Amino acid sequence: MNLKKLKKIDVFFIFLLCFPFHFLYEWFPNSLFALFFPVNESIWEHMKLFLSSITFVSLFDIWCLKKYAIPFHNFFLNLFLSIFLGILCFLILYLPLYYKIGEKMFLTFLLLFLVILTTQIFSYFFLKLKEIKWGEKIALFLLVALFLLFGYFTYYPPKTDLFFDKMEEKYGINTYVLP
Repeated sequence: MNLKKLKKIDVFFIFLLCFPFHFLYEWFPNSLFALFFPVNESIWEHMKLFLSSITFVSLFDIWCLKKYAIPFHNFFLNLFLSIFLGILCFLILYLPLYYKIGEKMFLTFLLLFLVILTTQIFSYFFLKLKEIKWGEKIALFLLVALFLLFGYFTYYPPKTDLFFDKMEEKYGINTYVLP
């Protein structure tokens, strides 16, 4: 096992985990799952799929990296940047398409796969960089802040299109729009 092989495996695991992770809150509705998995069909809530899938696969990665003595640096900084860049790239590419042609499942899945592939290519090269001394501490803080931000917006979403579930006509976890 080497880093390149691990990152190839990661692409498929992250992509495949998005499917069960999409439904975990629906299957097991509770406050903890609301923080990590989509609670509705809004675009923002679906960004939790990057957050949870990449984080979950990173737990597998850290185990493999240590077990196979694969040299690496900047693990938490890499994790934060992979999540952040994944969300950012997906939104930048997806939103114009969504507003122009609506939701097309095949296109959404293709874009999801391509963004995951891109983040893992980035991750491969970033883990090979020299250690960035301040990076790990700042990254841990930013990861916690990112999880808290997603949690906060789950319960108190801004009233914008990005946070609106058109299927159930609500924002966040429990903010229905009155007729």
